[in-house]
Amino acid sequence: MGRDLLAYKGIMKVLASVLFITLIEVASIILQAKLLSTWLFQLFNGSIFRKTLTIGILFITTFVIRHFVVMIKKKITFHYAQRTSITMKKQLLTKIFELGPKFTNKQGTAKLVTLAMEGTTQVRTYLELLIPKMVAAFVIPAVIFIYVFFQDKLSSIILFLTLPIIVAFMILLGLAANKKMEKQWDDYHLLSNHYLDSLRGMETLKYLGLSKKHGATIDDVSDSYRKSTMGTLRIAFLSSFALDFFTMLSVASVAVGLGLRLINGELLLDVALLILILSPEFFLPIKEVGSDYHATLNGQEAAKAIRTIIEEEEKDELVVSSSKGWNRSSILKLSSVNYAHENDQQSALSSIGFQVKGFERIGIVGASGAGKSTLIDILGGFLQPDQGTFRVHDQILPTLTSNGWRKQVTYLPQHPYLFSDSLAENIRFYNQDATRDMVEKAVVSAGLIEMMKSLPNGLDEEIGNGQRSLSGGQEQRVALARALVSDRPILLLDEPTAHLDIETEYELKEKMLGLFENKLVFFATHRLHWMEQMDRIIVLKDGEIAEMGTLDELMKLKGEYYSLILTQLEGIQ
Repeated sequence: MGRDLLAYKGIMKVLASVLFITLIEVASIILQAKLLSTWLFQLFNGSIFRKTLTIGILFITTFVIRHFVVMIKKKITFHYAQRTSITMKKQLLTKIFELGPKFTNKQGTAKLVTLAMEGTTQVRTYLELLIPKMVAAFVIPAVIFIYVFFQDKLSSIILFLTLPIIVAFMILLGLAANKKMEKQWDDYHLLSNHYLDSLRGMETLKYLGLSKKHGATIDDVSDSYRKSTMGTLRIAFLSSFALDFFTMLSVASVAVGLGLRLINGELLLDVALLILILSPEFFLPIKEVGSDYHATLNGQEAAKAIRTIIEEEEKDELVVSSSKGWNRSSILKLSSVNYAHENDQQSALSSIGFQVKGFERIGIVGASGAGKSTLIDILGGFLQPDQGTFRVHDQILPTLTSNGWRKQVTYLPQHPYLFSDSLAENIRFYNQDATRDMVEKAVVSAGLIEMMKSLPNGLDEEIGNGQRSLSGGQEQRVALARALVSDRPILLLDEPTAHLDIETEYELKEKMLGLFENKLVFFATHRLHWMEQMDRIIVLKDGEIAEMGTLDELMKLKGEYYSLILTQLEGIQ
């Protein structure tokens, strides 16, 4: 228990402080017991209360000192636990961003959100409870045992013999509780991921008429978590009962021994009172560790999970230097790039290879499921391919997931994510240094001026998750405004107009075409009228490049691209 404590930064200083304060605490406990036993002994022998008042005042003073140092100890550990949990949350979030979307998808968004929000809070509780009570469990019983040994050897032997019974029972229950907690933690993550996936797919489930059937699945997952929780609680209650029972039994054993020797005249009353007062104090720290152990289990499991993520190594150690930005002479070459989604035997992309130079405009087309979005995600550094290499400038890289590459990319997705922040800050997403004037010009260019005027606070109006909601067209215009203030030389578009009506799309098209100037553009879409503005077109089929060339070349070839044109014309007719 607590073997991982030494891995926390700054823990040795905190442990030293807590140890020093605990020594003062145990000295107060012994002095308090000594004064109380002496006070009761004198009163029992007929002393006048006024003459014993000094002892009473000293007893109250030591009582106050004891609880004052306990308060200081709690304050020190609370501040340390809070600082550590905040630092751990920052490290976790930084690492998640470094590892990228592939890691997020593998772990599950809900699991990572739970770790960042609840897990770090549980780690704080774990440290806050464990540090002072573990130190107290090692120090206080040992000091009291030594003191009692010099007062009455027989009582110290009884304390020494009964202690292992409690410790052994704590270990057995702790092992059982650990297994239960691991199961509960896994079920909790499953429930979190399932809940988030259900929310995301609710509209689709309703549309397909599967919402009621899916409700039964939710019930099963919830019931599994309920059973895990109840199993953990049963062990927690059993542990508390066992600790109380064995503690009382141990104290009773000491009391019986003291009582028999008092009757036989083998022991003085003041010594017997002293030992009787100290006996519960001897077992109390161990009992508190056992009682709080279950309260810290969540924190222990969360700390392990967070530390595992923080210590996760990135496979890509090479980086693209952001200082060497993309320019007209830059070259990007993909060679034999393969990618398969998690738990999917068929490759989403297979043997992808092509080369682009400078500020080309590359269209990416194909039927649904051909691999357009996957290719865009790999080019953006959002996914790490299973195989293949990338040549950027003079570097050969296994992936484009480095920060140097990502900082040169502007990305317009199908569904832009709006953060819970002002409209202006959402537009500044790719350029935090954008001035107010730049933002206002982007708002006008993106056709957001009427919407902005309708907002009570204009550019300062809070939008995004949990704030004022926008329509799909408005969200797409915010994404366009982001791109307009961005000064990054690489532009990726993944079906940015797929969910817009044709009138809105053509309205935005003129603005978007201005973005293509002096940029390397990759535009994935199934709306082929955009291909007239592309320098070259990549046609994907079943994850492979079926054709690649200019619009005129592909039309003359009358291959896959020509078939896509005919299919769309048939759909119009």
